[in-house]
Amino acid sequence: MKISYHWLRNYIDLDRSNAEVEEALTLIGFEVEEVIEMGLPDLPNVVVGEVLARDPHPNADRLSVCRVAVDPQGTERQIVCGAQNYQVGDRVPVALIGAVLPGGFSIKASKLRGERSEGMMCSGAELGLTVDAAGLLILEQRPELGTPINQVYPDRDTVFDVEVTPNRPDCLSHVGIARELAAYFGLQLRYPELTQNFEGYREGVPGEGLSSISVEADNKCPHYTAHRIAGVQVGPSPDWLRRALEAVGLRPINNVVDITNYVLLELGQPLHAFDLAKIGGRRLVIREATPGETITTLDGKVRKLSPRMTVIADREKPLVVAGVMGSIEAEVDDQTVDLVLESAYFDPSSIRWTSRTLGLSTDSSYRFERGVDPLNLVFAAQRAADLILQIAGGHLVGARLEVGAEPLVRNEIRISQTFIDKKCGFSIAGERVEEIFSALELEHHRQVDDDGEVHWTVELPGFRSDLGGPIDLVEELIRINGTDKIPAAPVRSIGIVARDHPVFRYNGEATRYLVGQHLAECVNYTLRSGEELKTWYSGAGAESMKLANPLSSDQTHLRWSLIPGLLENIRLNQARKTGAEGFFECGRIFRDSDGKVSELNAVAFVIGNDGRKRSWLEREKPDFFQAKKHVQILGGMAGIDLAEADFVALQLSNEAWQAGHSAVVGDFARDGFEARMGLINPFLLKSYDIEGTVVGGILEFLPSLLPESQKAPQFQAFSLFPAAERDLALVVPKETPAGQVRQELMRIARAVTPVGFAVEAVDPFDVYEGKGVPEGQKSLAFSLVFRASDRTLTDEEVNAAFNAIQKRLGAETDFSIRH
Repeated sequence: MKISYHWLRNYIDLDRSNAEVEEALTLIGFEVEEVIEMGLPDLPNVVVGEVLARDPHPNADRLSVCRVAVDPQGTERQIVCGAQNYQVGDRVPVALIGAVLPGGFSIKASKLRGERSEGMMCSGAELGLTVDAAGLLILEQRPELGTPINQVYPDRDTVFDVEVTPNRPDCLSHVGIARELAAYFGLQLRYPELTQNFEGYREGVPGEGLSSISVEADNKCPHYTAHRIAGVQVGPSPDWLRRALEAVGLRPINNVVDITNYVLLELGQPLHAFDLAKIGGRRLVIREATPGETITTLDGKVRKLSPRMTVIADREKPLVVAGVMGSIEAEVDDQTVDLVLESAYFDPSSIRWTSRTLGLSTDSSYRFERGVDPLNLVFAAQRAADLILQIAGGHLVGARLEVGAEPLVRNEIRISQTFIDKKCGFSIAGERVEEIFSALELEHHRQVDDDGEVHWTVELPGFRSDLGGPIDLVEELIRINGTDKIPAAPVRSIGIVARDHPVFRYNGEATRYLVGQHLAECVNYTLRSGEELKTWYSGAGAESMKLANPLSSDQTHLRWSLIPGLLENIRLNQARKTGAEGFFECGRIFRDSDGKVSELNAVAFVIGNDGRKRSWLEREKPDFFQAKKHVQILGGMAGIDLAEADFVALQLSNEAWQAGHSAVVGDFARDGFEARMGLINPFLLKSYDIEGTVVGGILEFLPSLLPESQKAPQFQAFSLFPAAERDLALVVPKETPAGQVRQELMRIARAVTPVGFAVEAVDPFDVYEGKGVPEGQKSLAFSLVFRASDRTLTDEEVNAAFNAIQKRLGAETDFSIRH
């Protein structure tokens, strides 16, 4: 919200420095993001001139050669000008030779396309006065010729760009901010005064005004008012109004529209002016949109409406998306003579939904969706009508049209002096409490109980919807009394053992592990494109992860994998030749399951191998088994034991993973987790413009799988005695994975090994196909390691266990022992 210092002084006698105002706003809860100095600097040799003649430039179609009078004696200068918005007789700022304009632009005698130019006629932007650079600044008040421009515009202005929190819609206006500063500095707040008697204006003559107003969506529009003004003359706004709007970043349009914008920024109440002649049937209806109904809004876009949206319509068509933006069907233009001025209260949640669904945010919707003052509708409309009558002329027609009414009940809060002192931690005198309440326009009544306890009953104004209980009033007292006035006191510390959420704890452990593997951490966006979805996620419910109102075409869906972002990290680093090839990310991904979107925790990594890199020493290339090891360790950190899990090889290549070099373990629907690892499909890498090969892995799981608390690691003593090894070769079907055979062998070995020693490891070390092995079979050789913790094992013990394992294998599996 941009706040003009000059504008504020209409409501309070503010004579503080810019720094003091900025500090005050910050202390009372409104962060100042920027302070902008506006207005004219000292501009000698810039004076008021009058255009005496304007002739086409002989050598340029867009230029004119003008004779301009620049002093009371009528001294003339020839000036070449490219603007088009002026006429002979207009008075404009003229920068004479020797003038220096803002930005250090010096005016010198010159020739433009062969014609002499002795100065420059200026726009408001060239003087640093306005944002409008499209044409010359026309001085409507016609100051005396030769008057220095600094005398025409003596006042400079400062604009504070203030961050207003969502709970304070009352401060989205100059009066709202003025009220806060008045309370802080102890000043008197002045409201705008009306010059028109709105209680006794004349009745309309037959045919004038509207025939009726009706509200069909009364739950979304509980109060609607309209004033009728006839005989207005629409045209440019006076300078003071234009400057006020331009100071806060708005472009002036015409006097009627500018007045509605001015009152919005002054009082915080959005208004809308209709051209009465464009209202079909002279009838307004506030209703819900019909299915398939469309409207062309003032920005020129055709928008499809939903029945959940509220519109103001005439007999034939919608004229306004209620609370958001009007249509071109009833806008006020230069031909407008009769007006209908709307002031209404709309349900905030309805406006919020409409604005976001249409992707259309305006100054009006920004205020309506936060909640405007329901008690301010009539005064804001009267203020705007008063200004229209002063500036655009015309007269009021008939009485105010009104449907619904202001809220009858106003909320109250009861608070005691004891409660205030306890919550503040220090005492604020009762007189000061009442002074602050009055300054904030919080009507209050003081009572004293029989035991002498002081209480106040505070009646809340319509503009303070954020106040809900006594603690909110305490906050107001501390804010306005001054946080710098809180007395010093010793700080008492209460020891609290903080426990991280399991997800944060896991992500921290995973990060430390992967950083230790020389991988670099990345943080990518959680939104991805729909095209990517086809590659990485084939779920039928992908549509449920699509955003209703995406900000860009490449961020339309919630992400379903971390790996696409990591591949982009590889591509970027290869293009920049940074040398970095290994990356990882911990974050959230989303999956659809039976129409329900689940949020999963995930950790993923990619390790590239750019074949173009040259090295004096050939390094081992990353492969499937390296990726599998990382996934197993990451799973163990999450309490998911993958050491004995069944890793299923991907037999068919998809667009993401390479068949025969990748695998999957777990099933999200069944186990609550899933992991994939292996070689990324080379064709996919080519589409990413990535050179070489990439190995990757991703573990994704429901956060509920993580234990709430984690036991501290316990030391387990290792055996000091030697191990005994035995080798075993098994003939198994060719398609059987070695991991599956190992699991069976480990299960049987643990079951038959006597108490007192254990099978410490079962590791495959050889695979053979060929002579001596039947067709369709293969030989897998495993090393079995036996060890006891309290003694050296004898050959008899080990052989007995080894023979029992072989016997059990023959009885319980289809594997045969190769001798």
